[in-house]
Amino acid sequence: MSASPILITGGAQRLGRHCAERLLDDGHPVIITCRREREALDALRARGATTLQADFSTEAGIHDFIGRLRSSVASLRAIVHNASDWAADTDDEEAGANFERLFRVHMQAPYLINLQCRSLLEACPEPQRDIVHMTDYVARKGSKKHAAYAATKAGLDNLTLSFAAMFAPSIQVNAIAPALIMLGEDDDEAYAEKARAKSAMAMIPGPGVIYQSLRYLLDNRYVTGVTLPVDGGRHLS
Repeated sequence: MSASPILITGGAQRLGRHCAERLLDDGHPVIITCRREREALDALRARGATTLQADFSTEAGIHDFIGRLRSSVASLRAIVHNASDWAADTDDEEAGANFERLFRVHMQAPYLINLQCRSLLEACPEPQRDIVHMTDYVARKGSKKHAAYAATKAGLDNLTLSFAAMFAPSIQVNAIAPALIMLGEDDDEAYAEKARAKSAMAMIPGPGVIYQSLRYLLDNRYVTGVTLPVDGGRHLS
């Protein structure tokens, strides 16, 4: 347990929320960001989590968040860049705006937060400080329907290498690249069966495997500049 909080961007739902809850279970102070107020935030706040509204779709929103974060905490144990936007490609006049939004959420926000919050991590008295980028399996494979999403996640994956070299040895920077981990509310059994068939492990594991991966990175003092695939062996299929 650290007295310095762990920041999880996009921590109000799905994988981010699960990791926030598990960190709280382990006694870590947690800060999460959210784009809008959600019912789940009340439960997290009741458990001691700090919540900060953040709009990473504009550069002004990113800088506004960084300013509020820096004024509210003296140090950070880790930053987990989990905020994400899942948007399919279009071929209309919105295509450029969609790409720009994905770039800001997946690349510019982590880039600026890492640079401008480095001092918060270095102020942590713990011997280990971490940055973890949540990328995606498709960053290395590409996507027929989500090219902009895949490209900007690939950019985040590359930032892992740059920041790991830049911030060593005081801060470790790694990434986690999940494939499908959990179903959405509207996914039916036919979709689930198709998803299971894509991996060698033939399963949809649930969010616990992501927390296990995050915990490994947070607990290992000798790992930096790597992307940890959590995809059930899709490359074997």
